[in-house]
Amino acid sequence: MDSADILILGGGLVGSALATALDAHGLTSIVVDPADPETILAAGHDGRASAIASAPMRMFEAIGVAPQLAGKGCPIEGIRVSDGLASGKLDFVPAAEEAALGHMFENRILRTALFEAAQAAPGVDLRMKTRAVSVERGEFGVTATLDSGAVVRSPLLVAAEGRNSPTRDAAGLKTARWSYDHAAMVATLGHARSHENIAFEIFYPEGPFAILPLLDDEHGHRSAVVWTVHARDAAGMNKISERGYLAEVEKRMGGFLGPLGPLSSRFSYPLGFHHAAWITSNRLALVGDAAHGIHPIAGQGVNVGFRDVATLVEVLVDGKRLGMDLGDPQLLARYQRWRGLDTFMVAAATDGLTRLFGVPGKTAASVRRLGLSAVDKLPPLKTWFMAEARGESGDVPRLLQGLAV
Repeated sequence: MDSADILILGGGLVGSALATALDAHGLTSIVVDPADPETILAAGHDGRASAIASAPMRMFEAIGVAPQLAGKGCPIEGIRVSDGLASGKLDFVPAAEEAALGHMFENRILRTALFEAAQAAPGVDLRMKTRAVSVERGEFGVTATLDSGAVVRSPLLVAAEGRNSPTRDAAGLKTARWSYDHAAMVATLGHARSHENIAFEIFYPEGPFAILPLLDDEHGHRSAVVWTVHARDAAGMNKISERGYLAEVEKRMGGFLGPLGPLSSRFSYPLGFHHAAWITSNRLALVGDAAHGIHPIAGQGVNVGFRDVATLVEVLVDGKRLGMDLGDPQLLARYQRWRGLDTFMVAAATDGLTRLFGVPGKTAASVRRLGLSAVDKLPPLKTWFMAEARGESGDVPRLLQGLAV
């Protein structure tokens, strides 16, 4: 197609989900992404795993993606937070009648399911290995020239290009950003004892250490480990032997999962923060990491992007029903208001937790442990935290409730 309701630059997890959700509601899209599917869908491309909260899972059900993920994610039936391996912990466990807090998926499984859903959607024109060489956002619409020579048009441009979004920067949408001078070392490892579908977050002065439950495979029990280290140490730690790496991991875990191994390929990613105060401009909306990038401390990164998707779809579908131009400033203002406060609060909370648990010293550690134990004994506060983790707090878009818009 040469024109569509929406032009999306970026076909990753968030861009593909947006295109699929729009198609489920009768809106067409052209998705442009320079990546080669054979590369990004390969088993060794990423190595990360993501905790998909229960609200985005309901969106996947509503837009028809859930069947492709069925049986491929490990339910998260509890979260345990602790300050080091000492006493002082906080357990989040849903009631017996409640669903799991979310599901852990390896990113390659998520990426494959969303890519295939977008590829199969009749209202999605997916153009991989393609770049937009010029984009003009005018009074009456958006025109983009692609490196294939094609010219495509739409009333609205959506940037889903990730944290280094050139579209955001070209639009002059400034971001607050800083580096944590840390890297996340990511690997999947086997262990002798079951994780019992519990996610563990252990805070050390040098950074959090997360153990995230995965489904068993032919080797037995598995978890994904996200180990935060100083940026200067990441390269060296990734070069040590498998035996040495597992020994260091076991020290930080305290041995509660028993002997470790085998170990997958290892990856490391720099950690930083960025937040765009304005996520809209003339005929432009930002979603996902193009709008905000947060520390993985609470596992909310991609979930915040899926909340962007659910909100933007609802705004655009409502506008379509009213016969409005999909690039109308009133629609974009509604999206800005709806998402602006939520993304700021999540960003501020994750940044604050990162800094709080990074304060060294016995006094700071004692205060943190006392705080964790106190919250653990306050059911209403724990319920609020769990609602935040599920993506069910505030003004929840219909898709996150599992409802069509």
